[in-house]
Amino acid sequence: MLGLLFTAFKKKRSLEETVLKIQQGDISLRNDTIESFKPFIAKTVSSVCKRYIYESDDEFSIGMIAFNEAIDKYSPEKGRSLLAFAETLVKRRVIDYLRSQSKQKEILLDLSLNDDNEQSHLYIDNENSINEYEKQKESERRKEEIQLYISHLEDFGLSFEDLVENSPKHADARKGAIMIAKLLMEDDELKEILFAKKRLPVKQLEGKVEVSRKTIERNRKYIIAVAIIINGDFLYLNDYIKGAIDG
Repeated sequence: MLGLLFTAFKKKRSLEETVLKIQQGDISLRNDTIESFKPFIAKTVSSVCKRYIYESDDEFSIGMIAFNEAIDKYSPEKGRSLLAFAETLVKRRVIDYLRSQSKQKEILLDLSLNDDNEQSHLYIDNENSINEYEKQKESERRKEEIQLYISHLEDFGLSFEDLVENSPKHADARKGAIMIAKLLMEDDELKEILFAKKRLPVKQLEGKVEVSRKTIERNRKYIIAVAIIINGDFLYLNDYIKGAIDG
């Protein structure tokens, strides 16, 4: 049913075109779009709650709000489809809601003079289920992020292994290369050269940093790999950069 609905919707206009019109202020189209994707929202919420979801459920309302938020925040430049982005956001918001509900129940249990073991076990089981789900989804998001990053590296003729193999051995050298990558991304002209010509503007960088051309050339692949991370929406890989600087 959802597949047929989406096919029919896609024939009328692409989802990206629809989102753009909505973001430009088409309220009627926003309402129609949310209405059309109610089955998608219910299915996504249900996958978190592990039960059938009715439109009268609080969790469904949370999902609707999250889907609307996804429409506002969606950007095709991030490299993900709207539905993939919306699914992630809906699940996160529902998990946050379930967590808040669980915390409230925990407080009520602590205040109760009655030690209701059955209710305590229900809370623990629910909390463990949410934690396990979050770990699974985080693992999936890491894999998706790495795949997206690899595709960006390939545009420069690089591979994920280049980031590892060409990482400077000494901490100070790594920090220096990362600082060069940051400077590169902060300079619009240099950034344009990098992404338009798919090459590192070594000559221009040489006049802006306190290291030799030889050092820049030696760390060329690593600098480009780090610059791609800084420029993109790479949550987990940015943690790698922070670790490299702190380390």
